[in-house]
Amino acid sequence: MEAHRDLTSWITKWQRKYPKLVDWVEENIEETLTFYRLPRAHHKHLKSTNMLERLNEEIKRRTRVVRIFPNTDACQRLIRALCVETHEAWLLSSRYLGQGPVDRTQKGTPGKMWLIAADGRQTP
Repeated sequence: MEAHRDLTSWITKWQRKYPKLVDWVEENIEETLTFYRLPRAHHKHLKSTNMLERLNEEIKRRTRVVRIFPNTDACQRLIRALCVETHEAWLLSSRYLGQGPVDRTQKGTPGKMWLIAADGRQTP
C-alpha cells in the first residue's frame, strides 16, 4: 500500500530529530489509515480537512490563552477536553455520512449517501 511506503519514508526522515513523535506515530498510525477501510463512495466526501483544521485552530486559540503549562500532562488534558467537547458536538449535529446502504454496493453501482439527523432520521 502506498500509504505504508510513504510512512516508512517519513519515519526514516524524522526518527533522529523527533524520536518521541515518530514513536507516537508508529503506535497510532492505524487509526489514521482508517480512511482506506471506508467504502470508496465515501472518499470523495472525506477529502476536505475543514473540520480538522477548525479543531486545530480551536486548540491553538485555547492553548494560547494559557500560554505556559506546568507540564506536558496539563497541556494534554486541555487538548483532550477540547477534543471530547468537539466530538460530542459532532455527535449531536447532523451527520455528513451515514453507514446505511453505502456500506455494500451491488454489482459496482454506487450506493446512495444518507444524511442521518441527530434524532436518527435518515434522508437520502
